[in-house]
Amino acid sequence: MAKPKSKPKHKPQLLHLVFGGELTTTGDIEFKDLSKLDIVGMYPDFAQAKQAWLGKAQSTVDNAQMRYFVAHIHRLFEAEEEPQQDDED
Repeated sequence: MAKPKSKPKHKPQLLHLVFGGELTTTGDIEFKDLSKLDIVGMYPDFAQAKQAWLGKAQSTVDNAQMRYFVAHIHRLFEAEEEPQQDDED
């Protein structure tokens, strides 16, 4: 008797945004022109986002002020689930 096929485990979608642009200086994270940001894309997991980031970062290696980043968008959703606390001065 054959075993019934089990359903593949559902992998949670952990959204990651890959973006970059030219910085004002190599020592700061301030973009020269926000209208020229390169939005590479949204990815369902860190592995795919890292692969996209690496490709863009390597393609701009000759420009020391060009930087690409991976933003963990899924963490923003997790923050919404936490209770909000008011800061007291």
